[in-house]
Amino acid sequence: MQCDIKFDFMKRKHHCRRCGRCFCDKCSSKKVALERMCFVDPVRHCADCSLVSQKEADFFDKQLKVLIAGGTFSVTPGESEKSEVMTCRLTSHHLFLLLDGETRFEVPVSRISSMQILTDAASPGDSDIHTYTSLLDSHFPPEESSRPSGIVLHYKQMAHTDTQQLRMDVTEDKKGPAWLAAMYKAAKMMKSSGDP
Repeated sequence: MQCDIKFDFMKRKHHCRRCGRCFCDKCSSKKVALERMCFVDPVRHCADCSLVSQKEADFFDKQLKVLIAGGTFSVTPGESEKSEVMTCRLTSHHLFLLLDGETRFEVPVSRISSMQILTDAASPGDSDIHTYTSLLDSHFPPEESSRPSGIVLHYKQMAHTDTQQLRMDVTEDKKGPAWLAAMYKAAKMMKSSGDP
């Protein structure tokens, strides 16, 4: 039990529907929908869980639509110098990033090990790159004068043990920077909710 209240016949225990811990009525009075656990109507949450669930609800309402709609990028696999213009979008079941152009392939979201957001005057290795972990502690975009210009993903395909790199640079398509911002928010949300 997480409350300092002594429970009895008059002071009942209530469970947070997200974490499952016990609280008094006052400490679990927040009610938020928890769609990822199939609660579409608002349900009881403790204070900590209600903040995370509210952020998730906001993400699902706004950013997820941007990720599924996709953006157009100049995609360079590995250390190759040859790039291809491709549309990148999150699949409807949220398991893969689908890259579609002259060629087509998928990147399993669960197998992305790191992500770097590139800004206007940065290339991999520069100090103006914000990696997945440091990115989570900063604001997006990192500075008012810089805007996101691309992303570098490191991931492992299902049957491979070696890490692969994928660089995606924004094209003239206006959806690209919005897609990068949504991807950043997805990474931040997953990190804050404790998901792998």
